[in-house]
Amino acid sequence: MKIISWNVAGFRACLKKGFEDFFKAEDADVYCLQEVKAEREQIPFDPQGYELYLNPAEKKGYSGTLIYTRIKPVSVTYGIGKPEHDNEGRVITMEFEDFYLVTQYVPNVKRDLSRLDYRMQWEDEIRAYLKKLEEKKPVVMCGDLNVAHEEIDIKNAKANIGNAGFTYEERGKFTELLEAGFIDSYRYFHPEQKDIYTWWSYMGSARSKNIGWRIDYFVVSEGFKDHINNTMIYDQVMGSDHCPIGIEID
Repeated sequence: MKIISWNVAGFRACLKKGFEDFFKAEDADVYCLQEVKAEREQIPFDPQGYELYLNPAEKKGYSGTLIYTRIKPVSVTYGIGKPEHDNEGRVITMEFEDFYLVTQYVPNVKRDLSRLDYRMQWEDEIRAYLKKLEEKKPVVMCGDLNVAHEEIDIKNAKANIGNAGFTYEERGKFTELLEAGFIDSYRYFHPEQKDIYTWWSYMGSARSKNIGWRIDYFVVSEGFKDHINNTMIYDQVMGSDHCPIGIEID
């Protein structure tokens, strides 16, 4: 089973930048998209053989998550059951026979860190949510987690310490998630790999210079790690300021 995750930074824009070609070329079973920024009637892409599940934000043109799957899920839920969080369309949970798949678009703390307290609350509650799911089945969680965990995950680490996406608080919450019984699947396979990123600023030709951050992840229940065959970062694929990532599960 192949699963792709991609922050498309506006699905309608990404559709005009080669999304369909990538979709067809990869032929994945499930595609999890974040920052869709669209209502259902605004999405013209309906690939044959796939079902579409969308969780839009209440605010038009903001946030939102979407899953295309050709494997019928046992159940699908939207949000995490917390009204203070669920109006931004950030989470879809899909139950399959052997595991739960959760895609999430983690709130950005903003440049001035004005949303850091909210982000800390989000991190605690999403971790509790994932652990609750895990009581029934293993969890595969993917998405834009808006944090570079370690210095190896960001090009200019020293200069970015304390900046949004690389604060000690955000990095600490990712550590707490791993300590709660999850693994960062890419680092599991590639513990020493440097200069591999999933997001680049549009400023200063950052992408062509590979001045990036690894902030998109597949995080998997530790007990499920032996079912992971491969994990991929498609850093040559354009269409967004993020690139797609993938995982293959037996």
